[in-house]
This record gives sequence, structure tokens and C-alpha cells, in this order.
Amino acid sequence: MTFWAAFRVLLSTVFGFCLVTAAMAAQKPLVIGMATEPTGLDPTIAAPVAIGQVTWQNIFEGLVTIDEHGTIQPQLAKSWVISDDGLTYRFTLRQDVRFHDGEVFNSAVAKASLDRARGDGSVNPQKRFFATITAIEDPDPASLIIRLSKPTGNLLYWLAWPSSSILGTKSAANDRTDPIGTGPYQFVRWDKGDKVVLAPNRDYWDKAHMPKLSGVTFRFISDPQAEAAALKAGDVDAFPEFMAPELFDSFKTDPKLVTVIGNTELKVVAAMNSDLKPFSDKRVRQALMMAVDRKTLVDGAWSGYGTAIGSHYTPNDPGYIDTTKVLAFNPAKARALLSQAGYPNGFSFTLKMPQMTYATRSAQILQALFADIGVTMTIEPTEFPGKWINDVFKAHQYEMTIIAHAEPMDIDIYSRPDYYFNYHNPAFDNVMNAVEATSDPARQKYLYGKAQTILAEDVPALYLFVMPKLGVWNKNLTGLWKNEPIPSNVLRDVSWQD
Repeated sequence: MTFWAAFRVLLSTVFGFCLVTAAMAAQKPLVIGMATEPTGLDPTIAAPVAIGQVTWQNIFEGLVTIDEHGTIQPQLAKSWVISDDGLTYRFTLRQDVRFHDGEVFNSAVAKASLDRARGDGSVNPQKRFFATITAIEDPDPASLIIRLSKPTGNLLYWLAWPSSSILGTKSAANDRTDPIGTGPYQFVRWDKGDKVVLAPNRDYWDKAHMPKLSGVTFRFISDPQAEAAALKAGDVDAFPEFMAPELFDSFKTDPKLVTVIGNTELKVVAAMNSDLKPFSDKRVRQALMMAVDRKTLVDGAWSGYGTAIGSHYTPNDPGYIDTTKVLAFNPAKARALLSQAGYPNGFSFTLKMPQMTYATRSAQILQALFADIGVTMTIEPTEFPGKWINDVFKAHQYEMTIIAHAEPMDIDIYSRPDYYFNYHNPAFDNVMNAVEATSDPARQKYLYGKAQTILAEDVPALYLFVMPKLGVWNKNLTGLWKNEPIPSNVLRDVSWQD
């Protein structure tokens, strides 16, 4: 064998070895840490965001989706046309999609899924999304027509949420514990109290985004010290949403890890039950808001990581205005307002506190701030999600609570008649109706500004801060989202790099 022939053989061998090594690296499994375990795995029947963080865009997909920048993108629908009057949406569907159990996706399946979500017996947590739909038609397998009773400017956005995921007709009844979707990963098992395991869907319809990991495990670790130890030991590859900010800086010197600070929609608010005294009095709500030093709260509750807000809106959202100065920190004025409302010596109440770190710390700081204006707050720890959802969210049996609202662009919750705030304001309702009546972005931004101002002045909840997305993951991982426009751990483009 000549020198050049031998060299070519050697080069081919080395090149082949590199390809095999790269393929093996790309196929390495991934372990993702989460602080909260989901209560089920079907986002169309329950509200906790942890469900979508495991399943949305991994197992389940929708007609459309939301990308990392918050932009609506085609998914199971290739395209759509909206009629001039805004009352008819015509979707052209993909014809090369199958569910993990082999069921073919078509317009009849999409119609059945959306009809289930909007039907009389629906328990969909966002059933209101479908309230203006009067009919859904499937004239042929590739066409879906949605007809509305009135223009609904946010319909496409809502169809991209986890609660609008398209389920199979054969598998929907069992998706809570055995989810079957069309996404790049498929369900393997759920070891309750420990982990959910997924495997790649080798028959995924989107060939440009085939799964790059040989498997994914979501591990549930609620203790911050244990979360940090698992990351440093390599037992967990990533915590995309690390919930112990006081430990965040400790990862910055670890050569194996990277730290990433991004945006979220996690609005931390102290909600008040407006049906109960003294919270039915606007002056009392305003006084409590002026008793809150937001900087002290962010520093103490979340180690300085966070952005103060004055309404139920984040700086990421279209039409955001800074309303933190509407009822700025002013204890003297707060005490005067309480006196005007008939509480010169303050009053006492109980805050039901979901047992999560941010809520515990925020509640303790609020307790001290309220004491400065003569108000006594008792903290009642409440198990989350189960007991909190039953007592507060569903039964409205509370005076004040504290929670991070994760849904994007959900300022309209204050116009829902049966929402747990028990807040009623016709002027605010009119603004929200006007938002839905237009699809003009400039008009919507203006209206969202009006809505923020109303809430900042009326304070049905105490608006505290937006939590950032504090991510910690292995430096060789790529494709995890920095920002979180919707609660998610989207894995379709995640891979290992040498």
C-alpha cells in the first residue's frame, strides 16, 4: 500500500470515528430538574404550569405555537386565512402527522379536540378561550374552519397555549397519566414523586427538527440545596428555572455550568378577595399597596433578581407602561387612607401562603411592612398546588394570598366574573372587550395601557415584581430557551455539543 493510500485509509478511519463520536454525543440523554411536580400530564384539563413545562411542545402540539420571542408560528396548521370581518378562520392542516399511537392527525381530530375543550362538560382551565366559537367545520381532512360570534383578537395567541393542545380521539381520555401527542418526544413512564421519562419520537413529522436526544428525564426536586447539589454533581444536567436565587451566584465559578438570566411572565401578586371587608374598600387596597416597598421586597424575597411592577403586566408585553409610581411607597399616606376608610387602628387578616420559596419570603416581608402601618397579617401556610387550588382558586375561601401568575398576557383575568379575586369593574371590562374587538396591534397596545392604569389605581391585587428566568445548565447543552414567553421546557432544538 502506498503512503497516500494508507493516509486515505487513516483519514477515513479518523473521520468515521469523529462522526460516530459526534452522533453518540448528540444522542446522550438529558436530565432536567424542576422544583414542582405536575399534578397530571394533560394541560387541557388542569391549570398548574408544571404540566405544560413537561408536556407542551415535547409531547403535545397545537394548531399554532409560540416561539422563544413570543411570536405565533405555524405548527399542525401550515397556514391560515382570517376573513375581513374577523369572524372566520380557515386553517390548512399538515397531512403528514401521526400521534405516537399511530392515529392520523386530520381536521376531524382537530375539530374533536377543540370541541372537547369548549363543550358543556369541558374542564379545560382556559375554556374561556373558546367562548366566541360558534362552530367548527372539517370540510376535508386538510381544512379546518372556525366560526366566531364576534371578532376575537387574541384567538391565534390562545390557540398556541398548552390548554389548546390537540389530543387524539383514541387517547384523550387517558392523557392525564399516559399522554399521547404528535410531538418530538413520547411518554415512557411517570414515577410519581420522582420523575417523568420521555423517549424520542423517531417518526416525528417535522424532519427539520427531529429529536436530538436519546431520552429525557424530568426530575422533581423541591429542596433548593438538593437542587444545587444535583447540578454540581452532574446528576441533573439543567435547571432551566432555578428557584433559589440566593444560590444562583454560586454556579458562576463552576467551569462545567453556565448561568443564564432571562425574562418570564411570572408576575408575583398578593391577591385580595374583593367580596370581603375590608378589601371591598378601594382605599384599604390602596393603603396596603402604598405600604409596600417593592425594592425591599425584591431584595429580600428574591435576592435582588426581579423587576418591580405596578399592574398585572410585564415589561415584555406589548403596550407596557410603568405604573409603579401610581401608588408608590408612602407609609404615612397609607396610614391616613386607612383612617379615612374607618381603620385608624388598623385591622387584622390572614394570608393563605402557598408553600413555595418566593411566596414564603414575600409573605414574611409583607407582614413586616404592614405592621408599620398598624395592620396585623397572620400567615397560614397552604400546600400547593392541591389545597391552594381547592381553597383559594376554586372555593374563594381566603382573604389574601400570594402567587406568581405565569400565564402570558393574562391581564383579562380581572374581567372574569367567577375568578378568585371577586373583582368587578365595568370600566375595566369594557377595555378588555375593546381589546378583543380589534386585531390592530397599535389599538391593542393603547387599550392595554388603559387597562394597566385602571388596575394600578384600583389595586384588586398588590402588584409586587416579575420573577426572572434563572437558568443553570451544563455548558455543553445548546438549544434551551433563555427567555420564557410561556411556561415551558421546549426540547425540540436541544442537543449536546462537544
